[in-house]
Amino acid sequence: MNFLILGDIVGKSGREVVKENLKKISNKFKIDFIIANGENAADDGHGITKKNTDEFLNLGIDVITSGNHIWDKVETLDFINNESRLLRPANMADGSPGKGFNIYNSRNNKFKVGVLNLMGNVFMKKCEDVFETSKKFLNNNKLKEDYDFLIIDFHGEITSEKNAIGHFFDGKATLVVGTHT
Repeated sequence: MNFLILGDIVGKSGREVVKENLKKISNKFKIDFIIANGENAADDGHGITKKNTDEFLNLGIDVITSGNHIWDKVETLDFINNESRLLRPANMADGSPGKGFNIYNSRNNKFKVGVLNLMGNVFMKKCEDVFETSKKFLNNNKLKEDYDFLIIDFHGEITSEKNAIGHFFDGKATLVVGTHT
C-alpha cells in the first residue's frame, strides 16, 4: 500500500501546485491513499472553505487533516459535521464540530485506513492534552483489529513533541507525520 502525505497546503498558489502535479505523482508512484493537511488552503492562507474542500476531494485526496487554523473560516463550522473526509484535531475540546478520527476504505476496498488528526500542546492554541487523548484513543482502537493501517497527522510546533508522539505510537500506528512547521 502506497501512501502520499502532503504537508500544509497554503493558499491559492499551494492549491495550484497540487492541482498541477497530484495526478502525475499519484500515477507515477501508484499511490493508493492520499492525505493532505489543508487547514490553510483558503485564498488568504488562513483556514479552509467548502470550495477548497470539494476541490481537494475532486482531485483525489482521500482525507484532509487540519490543525490550529481549522476555524479561521467561520463557514467551516457549517459543513465539517457533514464532511467525514475533513478532520479537525481529535484533542480539541469535547463538543467541537467534526471528527478527529475516522476509518476509510482504500481505493481498491481491500484495506481499512484509520486517520487520526492530533494537535500539539506547546505554543499552539489551547486544546486537550495530546497524550491523554492519545491514551484514550489507543484504549478504544487497535491496529490490525479495527483497521489495517493507522496514519497520524500530528500538527505541532516543536520537533521534540512530534518525536515524543512518534515514540508514544511506536508499534501502534503505521505512520506518524508532523505538519505545521
